[in-house]
Amino acid sequence: MSKSYTELEVWKASRALVNDVYGLTKTFPKEEVFGLSSQLRRCAVSVSSNIAEGIGRNYAKDTVQFLFVARGSLYEVETQLYLANDQHYFDELQLTVLLQQVTRCKQLLNGLINYYEKRPN
Repeated sequence: MSKSYTELEVWKASRALVNDVYGLTKTFPKEEVFGLSSQLRRCAVSVSSNIAEGIGRNYAKDTVQFLFVARGSLYEVETQLYLANDQHYFDELQLTVLLQQVTRCKQLLNGLINYYEKRPN
């Protein structure tokens, strides 16, 4: 794959997710600044960061490992969105929209993982 990571749809989608998570967490209560808000932001940022780092690796096996970390971070984001919604920090419509973004990122990321798993080192 000769594409730069910045050209990958999964990286673009995960970046959009980060922007939406940041926008959402700005509305959280002030007491969450160092709690759920911070954790949610870090996990969202981790997705695009690990995709970038993985693509920068020389070996498919290394790339896949970073892509798995990115996927794990997506599951963390998903869980934290549910937890924040349980606290009524945002409404069900916002949750649905964000979960759709997470699902799209998972699908794209799984496709990229499959591509690299089939690639010889």
